Amino acid sequence: MQNGLDPVRYRAGRTTTLVSVAVNLVLTIIQVIVGLLAHSQALVADAIHTLSDLLADGVVLVANAQSGKAPDAEHQYGHLRFETAASMILGVLLLAVGIGMLWKAFGNLQDPGSMPPVHYAALVVALLAIACKESLFRYMLKVGERFRSTMLIANAWHARSDAASSLVVALGIVASLAGFPMADPLAALVVGLMIARMGWKFFSTSFADLMDRAVDTETETRIRGHLLATPGVLGIHDLKTRKLGDMIWVEVDIEMDGSLSIAEGHEIAVQARARVMENEHVLDVMTHFDPVDPDEARFRQ
Repeated sequence: MQNGLDPVRYRAGRTTTLVSVAVNLVLTIIQVIVGLLAHSQALVADAIHTLSDLLADGVVLVANAQSGKAPDAEHQYGHLRFETAASMILGVLLLAVGIGMLWKAFGNLQDPGSMPPVHYAALVVALLAIACKESLFRYMLKVGERFRSTMLIANAWHARSDAASSLVVALGIVASLAGFPMADPLAALVVGLMIARMGWKFFSTSFADLMDRAVDTETETRIRGHLLATPGVLGIHDLKTRKLGDMIWVEVDIEMDGSLSIAEGHEIAVQARARVMENEHVLDVMTHFDPVDPDEARFRQ
């Protein structure tokens, strides 16, 4: 691994995304055909949602390839933020799909008499979609958590939102078959709300990361502990962190005995950096040596 870039992580992301593409492609075709023939607006809406997954998977594949590139003259910190940008694009995509489905559902609810009865075949396909999407979610989440990839985790939860929406669709179809024709467009309405909510969550989180959001308090505390546990480090101050994709960039001033030579101080800083990078998902640690009096440093502690 060089500069925090892991080729195994890249290949795992590409493989899981290709699996997602295959599953969603088959489901989209089945849902569209059966949804139209069975007169189920909810199933067609779910098919549109599945189609959005295919577009999302394309975004993930491109971003995953870009984020795995080594630093170059124009991107000296690497391309890791492509992952964050991909997660934000996924959020925008989900928002757009959710709003479009809400618009369509509201329109059909205004004229319920024009809706033909739903065929039971729509229920069979909805149940199939639930099984496929839930299995896809569990598979992708496992890989995403293993490699600490927010992009893959986001795409996994996208699949889970699909499974949840398919469950709502199935319930709506059951109610429609039982004699409540309004249930099918209502199910489409609920699916739209779920998708829009998930989209906003992904968008807002990714946008905050692009604005150089610091890591959470727990992670910062661990980083601080690794630094202070390094032999020769008497204290630290001005610890700053920011997210670069799924990696962390750290800057810190390290307090050391002012009587140390430059070489000795440098070696302590190298050890402190290595300790953090071995224990946390950190791209790099920039350190500055601040000379202090050891007795004063002990007194402050």
